[in-house]
Amino acid sequence: MRAVLTVCRFSLLECAQGRPPLLTEVEHFVALVTGLLERLLDYRTVMSDDSRNNRMSCTVNLLNFYKDINREGMYIRYLYKLRDLHLDGENYTEAAYTLLLHSKLLKWSEEQCTLQLDYQTPQSQRQLKETLYDTIISYFDKGKMWEEAITLCKELADQFEMEVFDYELLGQKLNQQAKFYENIMKILRPKPDYFAVGYYGCGFPQFLRNKVFIHRGKEYERREDFQSQLMSQFPSAVRLNITTMPGDDIKNSNMQPGSDIQCFTVQPVLEIPPRLKNKPVPDQIINFYKSNYVQRFQYSRPVRRGKVDPDNEFASMWIERTTFVTAYKLPGILRWFEATSMTHTTVSPLENAIETMGQTNEKILTMINQYQCDDTLPINPLSMLLNGIVDPAVMGGFAKYEKAFFTDEYMHEHLDDRDKLMRLKDLIAWQIPLLGRGISLHGKRVTDDLRPFHERMEECFKQLKKKVEKEYGVRELVKLRKSKKKKKPGRGSMVFISEEKERSSTLDKRLSKKQEFRSDTNLSEPSESSGGLVNSRSLPTITGLSLSVANGSEEVESARSKRDSKSVSVCLPSDRTGDRRSKGVINLLFKTKSSSKPEEAKTSSEPSNDASTHF
Repeated sequence: MRAVLTVCRFSLLECAQGRPPLLTEVEHFVALVTGLLERLLDYRTVMSDDSRNNRMSCTVNLLNFYKDINREGMYIRYLYKLRDLHLDGENYTEAAYTLLLHSKLLKWSEEQCTLQLDYQTPQSQRQLKETLYDTIISYFDKGKMWEEAITLCKELADQFEMEVFDYELLGQKLNQQAKFYENIMKILRPKPDYFAVGYYGCGFPQFLRNKVFIHRGKEYERREDFQSQLMSQFPSAVRLNITTMPGDDIKNSNMQPGSDIQCFTVQPVLEIPPRLKNKPVPDQIINFYKSNYVQRFQYSRPVRRGKVDPDNEFASMWIERTTFVTAYKLPGILRWFEATSMTHTTVSPLENAIETMGQTNEKILTMINQYQCDDTLPINPLSMLLNGIVDPAVMGGFAKYEKAFFTDEYMHEHLDDRDKLMRLKDLIAWQIPLLGRGISLHGKRVTDDLRPFHERMEECFKQLKKKVEKEYGVRELVKLRKSKKKKKPGRGSMVFISEEKERSSTLDKRLSKKQEFRSDTNLSEPSESSGGLVNSRSLPTITGLSLSVANGSEEVESARSKRDSKSVSVCLPSDRTGDRRSKGVINLLFKTKSSSKPEEAKTSSEPSNDASTHF
C-alpha cells in the first residue's frame, strides 16, 4: 500500500511540472494527502494490535494532523478516541489532559456549540465547558493531580461568582477546592519512576523506529515489571543490555528480527515554578514538582579512567551523564513522549564527590525533617543512615575523599580545582551539625534494646566531629527565641527558598528548646547580586530559619545591627493560623568558628564558582 502511495505521489508531481501555475497547489495537496494516508495506514495497522500504547501513539499522530490542517471536527473525534483508550487503561491523569484540549476550544459564552459528536446534545459553549471541567476535575482527582484540579476549580469559581452569580455552585466548588488542598497535605502520593526506551532496527513501525521515548511509570511500578510488559508487546524483539546509544549496524539492521529494545531508568530534573521561589514551601508541595511538570531527564553511568587505585575507587570514578529533553512535559496526553534532544556531559571524580556529599546532606535533612514531624515512623531507617556515615567500619564515610583529593600531589596537579576542593571541605564541615541533630533525635526515639548501638554511634560521632572541626572548622546551629504560641498538629515541613546575603555575628538572644529542619531540597538559585557577601553554598537548608555565617571578624561585628533588621523569619511547620508569620517563629543562625587553620576556614565559607553542584 505504501509503495502504491509513493508511485501516485510521484505521478502527480510529474504531471504538475508541465503546469507551473498549479505546481504549488499540487505539491501542497500531495503533501497533505500523503501525510494523512501514512498516518491512517499506521492507525489501521495497530488497531488490530494488542498494544494499547501503539494505538494511542497513532491516535495522537492523527489528531495532531487534523489540528494542523484546522479540521476541528475530526480533531475532537480523535481526542475522545484517545480519552477512551486512557480510561480503559485507568490512565485518569492522561484522560484529563486529553479532555482539557477540547475545553480549550470553547469560550465562556452563550454561543451555541457546533455538534461535533454523535451523542452531543444542543447546548451553549459555557454549558459544555462547565460539564467538561467537572469531568476533567474528577479525572484529575482520581489521578491524584490535585494541583491541576484546583486550577480548574478556581476558574469555575470565578465564573460562578463574577459572571453567572450562582453562589450555591460557588460554595460547592470552593468546598471541593478546599478538599483538594487538604489531600495535597495529608495523602501520600508515590513518586513514579521514569524509563528511557529506545526502539532500534527496521523491524519497528515508522513512528517508533530508531527513536527514544521517556515513559512515565505507574505507582510502585518497577523497571523489571515495566520492561516485561514492554517486551510482551514485541515478542520478536531483542533486549539490549547496554545503556549507551547503539551503532548504525543495529539501527539499520534488516536481518530478522531486526528490532532491539533498550530500557533503563532515568531521573527527572526538578523545574522550580517561579511562584515558589524565595518562599517557605511545605515538603508535600515540593515533592510533587520533583516528578511532575518535568521535561528534562538524566542518566548517569560511572566509568573508570586513568590510574585505578584498588583501595580508593573514588579517585578514578568519572560519570558519563546523558540528559534527555522530551517534546512535551510529563505527565500529558500520553504516558510517554519522544526525546527530541540528547546531550552528553562528563563529571570528574571531584565533581562527583561534591554531588554525592550534597545528596548525603540533603538525605540527612529529609530524614530529620520526617522524624521530627511524625512520631510514628520506625527508627530503623534513621539508624541505618546515621550509622552508615559516622561508623568508618560500615561505609568509610568521606575518608576516601580526603585520601583521593586532599593531598599535596592532587592539589599540585589540579590547580584549577581549588574552589571545588574548598566546596567539598565546606560540605564535609556542614555535615557535622546535621549529624549531631540527627543523633540527638535518634537518642530520644531509640528503644532500650538499641541503646548500646546508639551509644557506640555517639562515640563514633564524637571522634568524627573532633577530627572534622580540627581540619575544616566548626559549624554550629545556634537556636534563637521562638514565639510561645500553641502549635497545631499536621503541618508539613517547609522549604525556605533563599539564602541571606549578609555575614553576621551571633545574636545575644535566649535559646529555644526545639529546632525545625527544612526539607530535602534547596530550591534557591545562586545569586548573582554583587551587593554584600554571600553565604557558603554548602549551607544546609533548614525549615523556618534565617541563615547566616559568622566568622568573628571585626567587620562582621560592626554589621550586627544591620543583620538584626534583615533576618528573615519563617513560620514553624506546625502552624495553621492565618497570621503565618506571627506563630512559632524561629530564627536560626549558622556560626562558623575560627579553626586551627584560619585561612582555610575563611576560604571554606566563601561561595564556590561551581554553580552546577549547588543544592
